[in-house]
Amino acid sequence: MRKLTYFIACSIDGFIGDPNGDASSMLGLLDEEYLEFLKTEYPETIPVHGREALGIQDAENGHFDTLIQGRASYQLALDMGITSPYAHLREYVPSRTLEKSPDPRVEIISEDLVGKVRELKAEEGGLDIYLCGGAQIAGELLDEIDELVIKTYPQVYGAGMPMFGTDFAVTDFALDWVRTFGNGVLVRKYTRKR
Repeated sequence: MRKLTYFIACSIDGFIGDPNGDASSMLGLLDEEYLEFLKTEYPETIPVHGREALGIQDAENGHFDTLIQGRASYQLALDMGITSPYAHLREYVPSRTLEKSPDPRVEIISEDLVGKVRELKAEEGGLDIYLCGGAQIAGELLDEIDELVIKTYPQVYGAGMPMFGTDFAVTDFALDWVRTFGNGVLVRKYTRKR
C-alpha cells in the first residue's frame, strides 16, 4: 500500500501562509545547507522551474512519484505560465472551479477526492504520494494521511492559513526524526499511529 505524505512548510505557530495563503517570506531562508538537503533528500518536491534553476532537472524521485496539489497552490504556477509544475510526477489537482485541465499531464479531480486518493494508495508498486499545499484539502484528507514531513521556518505569522482546514479532531502521529539547520529551519517527519 502506498502512503500519502503531507510535505508542508509552516511558520513556528503552524501557519502555511498568511491570511491570503502567501508564504513567500519563507523563501528568504533557502540557504545552501537547507537547499542541499532538499536537493538530495526530496528533489521531487521542487517544482520544474526550481529544479532547472538548481541544475537538478534530471534528479531521480526518491520518495514520491505522484502529486496531489491544492488548487490555490496550482494557481501560483498557472499565474507564472506553468501548466505542469511537477512534470516529473503524476499530477492531480482537486478543483471544483477548473472544468478542464490546462495541461494533459495534470488530471483534475472534481469529485470524490478521498476515493481517488484511496485508489492511488492501493496501486501496486511505485513510490508514495506527495500532498502539496492546501489546508482545506489536507483537512479533507486527514484520515488518509500516513506521514507528515513538516518544514518549520523560524517565523511567527500570528494569523493565516492553518496546516489543516478541518474541525477539531485529535489525530496521533509518532515522531520518526528531526533535522535542524543553521538557518533555524527544523524538519520533522511523523508517521500516523493507526
